[in-house]
Amino acid sequence: MDRFAKAARRLAEQRLSLTPIEPLPHGRRPATEQDGYRVQQALNRLLAASGMGGVVGHKIGCTTPVMQRFLGIPNPCAGEVFEKTVFHRSGRVPRNGFVKLGIECEIAVELGRDIYPQDAPFTRESVTNSVAAVMAAIEIVDDRYSDYRTLGVPTLIADDFFDAGCVLGDPVHEWRSFDLTRISGATSINGTEVGRGTGALVMEHPFEALAWLARSRAMRGMGLRKGAFVLLGSVVETKWLAAGDEARVEIEELGALRLSVTA
Repeated sequence: MDRFAKAARRLAEQRLSLTPIEPLPHGRRPATEQDGYRVQQALNRLLAASGMGGVVGHKIGCTTPVMQRFLGIPNPCAGEVFEKTVFHRSGRVPRNGFVKLGIECEIAVELGRDIYPQDAPFTRESVTNSVAAVMAAIEIVDDRYSDYRTLGVPTLIADDFFDAGCVLGDPVHEWRSFDLTRISGATSINGTEVGRGTGALVMEHPFEALAWLARSRAMRGMGLRKGAFVLLGSVVETKWLAAGDEARVEIEELGALRLSVTA
């Protein structure tokens, strides 16, 4: 078993047992972001086999200044999302199923055609042709780390960069009439608005994040598949939830979503 497989096995054990993730031993710790993505691939095969289902979507973290400041990370990072962690319109999750449960207010896309690595280089304009629909989304995140600041970005990437699932809104196919930079999204908890932002915060246009993901995966010989969804980044700083909380995310033109937290 190589060091990436050993790292993946250790991360899987900690993640599935809800044990706060500690820094990996030096011999197994990914040293670069590319190493982190290699461990992520190995980890996600283990998680899929554990009962989380196949990978059906992707998330991109740190695409906005608010999240880059919040996490202290200056560039986007990607993770994958599993079938059994996806809700539609509304969801209910147990607080005891997470180490530290949070949500993010996101614009998401559904791909209507494959994006092949050999079609690089990718720009906002070129990936736009692959977008079938735009959706509101709540990304469910879990700060499952003893201290994410000490782990290093490659290890956070290896562990899918905080991802723990999502709530997806209904696909909106008439999105071309919207100015996605001006669309406003808001997060509310227990009826009180706690944050608001616009699509322009996501790399100045949300589809710039999709182009970044296409380039990142192409560098690793990977594409994006028709039917997959992509969470493009949070326009509101992560908000943490407790048992009994009722969270709501609403994005103009795209609709509102809810997430309830049980004990």
